[in-house]
Formats: sequence, C-alpha cells, structure tokens
Amino acid sequence: MSQASQSHDWTKPAAVAIPKEGFFTPERGRYGPVFPQTPANYGFSIVAKVKPGREQAIREYGKTIEEAVKADPTVLAPLKLHYLRWLLFDIGSGLHFMYQGIFDTDFDKYVEDALVLFAKTGITTVFVNLEGWPEDWKTNAPAVIQFFRDHQCPSFLEYGEYPYVSADEIKKALRVKALFSQMLDQMQ
Repeated sequence: MSQASQSHDWTKPAAVAIPKEGFFTPERGRYGPVFPQTPANYGFSIVAKVKPGREQAIREYGKTIEEAVKADPTVLAPLKLHYLRWLLFDIGSGLHFMYQGIFDTDFDKYVEDALVLFAKTGITTVFVNLEGWPEDWKTNAPAVIQFFRDHQCPSFLEYGEYPYVSADEIKKALRVKALFSQMLDQMQ
C-alpha cells in the first residue's frame, strides 16, 4: 500500500485547490520545484505550439502508441499512468497540442522514466513536433524538464473520487473483485 493511501482515506472523495504557483510550499526536486501529489495523484498539463505542417505526424504518433500498447499492453507500465489525454486545437495563433497526464510518480521521475522508455523501445516522442522541444532530448533530461516547466499549465483544482490511490492498487482491487466473482460463481 502506498504511503499516500495510508495517510488519506480513499473512501472519501477529495478536492484540492492549488495555488497559482502550482505548489503549496516550495520544495526543490532534482530539476526544480516539486509539484504536489493531489487527490488525482501526480500529473501535468502542457500546451505548446505545433511546428508548421506537423499535425498529421502528431495524429500518426497517436496510432503508433495505440499499436505499441496492442503489441505489448505493458509497454507504458514504467510510467505508472492512470491516463493520458492529448488534444490538438487552434487558438487563433496556430495549431497547439495539449498533453495531460496523471500518474503515480513525481514529475522528475516520470520524465526520466519516459526518456528511458523511449530509448528502450526505439519509439520517438510526439514532442519532437512541438516548437521549442530540445534537439538533444534523448540525452538532456534537464532540457526536457525545462520544456515541460516552460509549457506547464498548472491546474488550480484537482478532484479524486478515490483519492491518492495508485494505478497498481486499483488493478489489484479489480483482480480481487474478479477472483471473488469467480469464487461466487463456483458456489452456485
């Protein structure tokens, strides 16, 4: 059981209003301020301008991730994801990409794990299609993290119906439920 779930009651939905800075008390991580764990767990949202002519490449990259997960459902497991959401939209100054991710590790670890994952799988990152993405991203974690910090749009409210619960804890509970259902079926 994670430390967060031990110190919070997952049976009671929770909401947290987050200050404009994105954290409650400044705490330094490996690459800058640590963003807090919220009832939704850790995560970030970025908005960045798409390089001209790269919309189709971004859409194709979505299919690349879909196919990678079909081929190996655990391919993204190192990221400890709850979910990802990607959007393309034009706000009048050109096409923009929004990335939203919720995961169980802190921001610094998530980015480091993502860089290792890309190197291991040989899959490039969708972010190469965005203006300002560092050319040396494969070997320069601090530059990648700076890109994310520069494009981060901190949320000001986060809510969790089952707060502070990890993805692994959710999967474990669902496995127990399935086993219990099988057991009850055998008793009939």
